[in-house]
Amino acid sequence: MSIKKQIKTGDKSLYYWAVARISLGFIFFWAFLDKAFGLGFSTCRDAVSGAVETMCGKAWLAGGSPTEGFLQFGTKGPLAETFQAVAGNPVVDVLFIAGLGLIGLALILGIGIKVATISGSLLMLMMWSASLLPANNPILDEHIIYIIVLLGVLSANKNQKWGLGRAWTKQPLVKRLSILE
Repeated sequence: MSIKKQIKTGDKSLYYWAVARISLGFIFFWAFLDKAFGLGFSTCRDAVSGAVETMCGKAWLAGGSPTEGFLQFGTKGPLAETFQAVAGNPVVDVLFIAGLGLIGLALILGIGIKVATISGSLLMLMMWSASLLPANNPILDEHIIYIIVLLGVLSANKNQKWGLGRAWTKQPLVKRLSILE
């Protein structure tokens, strides 16, 4: 269905995809902020008292590793040893933290959606495979659902709402390298 026909028939699906894109972007970007600064949600919160110490030693900018805890102690299944072997590796830490921040920002702004959705899907697939088999369902968990939604966002991107996508795709570099759309 064309975009003009969608508007005439009252189809609001592109707005729902925009909400999904921005919401997923916020999930990624918030994880970046929390792991980088230790805002007390999954990072820098005392497990017993619940007290938050912002910028504690677990925060990435305070010298902590955003990957070490999960990869060392949260992995299970056939690939656990592989993931545990890279826990706390500075290169893996930088790639992970940069990925969270850039994927989140791209999704929120509506720019670089091809790269953001593909890399976000790969990140989610790696996180899913790090804890095989999921606790509540042997196949599906939130990581797979995020992948499905990210691919939906990619498919709806040509007619994007509430983003800078149209202006972004007019940039000379983006015109030359369509992967940057």
